[in-house]
Amino acid sequence: MSKLIIKAGAPGKDGLVAAVSKESAGWKYVGFEVYQLQAGELLSRSAEGNEICLVLLAGKADVKVDGIDFSGIGERMSVFEDVAPYAVYVPAGAHYEVTALTELELAACLAPGTGKYSPRLIAPSDAVAENRGFGSMSRRVVNILPEQSEAESLLVVEVRTGGGNWSSYPPHKHDQDNLPAESYLEETYYHRVNPAHGFVVQRVYNDDRSLDETMAVADRSIVLVPEGYHPVSAPPGYDSYYLNVMAGPVRTWVFHNDPDHEWLFAAQQPDKRE
Repeated sequence: MSKLIIKAGAPGKDGLVAAVSKESAGWKYVGFEVYQLQAGELLSRSAEGNEICLVLLAGKADVKVDGIDFSGIGERMSVFEDVAPYAVYVPAGAHYEVTALTELELAACLAPGTGKYSPRLIAPSDAVAENRGFGSMSRRVVNILPEQSEAESLLVVEVRTGGGNWSSYPPHKHDQDNLPAESYLEETYYHRVNPAHGFVVQRVYNDDRSLDETMAVADRSIVLVPEGYHPVSAPPGYDSYYLNVMAGPVRTWVFHNDPDHEWLFAAQQPDKRE
């Protein structure tokens, strides 16, 4: 298996099924964790030096951050429902508790922080949803923590792509700290596949092809994008969902398209984003 793939396992301590840390990834900014909790189970953690965006991928929960209650949140029971998620912003240095009210799939998106902002609820009505691309490059995007929202490092977005379509396409990258032309952002993808026995395909490659991997990615897998272009394809019959976490030295998303494939934009001038 590629070193860029981390597949979720059985729930371990506190329901953890998969995790990426800055140390395990060998980079500086992004951490990511996925938990699977049963109704009544409690997850209790300190944010320490990270700001965190807790995303309720599926299920309902009570969340408490430094004594502030966000009770009875959560609506969808599957990431493939056409409903934006509930999320909670946790500042660096805070303590949080999550009590599952139903079976719960929870993502913790981490990046460096100083505690500048207060805890807050990000409701589905706060998340801007939009259709992007055209034809077989169509996908549905939900901006959970975009750069217009208060945060120190984190950018969080989810994408649903119907079977037979491509997303994060035409290919783009954001691996150069070269503003205003391009920003440096590390990135993780957390993939879900429907039906779950299927797969999606993700390629991660750079300009000189010193990195060039094409991966069959199973349900509940994390893909690391340390650099390069990173398109995703959903085979016919299998719908794709992924949660993206990005962070870097400057909290802005300025990307560079693969020049070999930029001609694809000429037909309809679609939105060029993720």
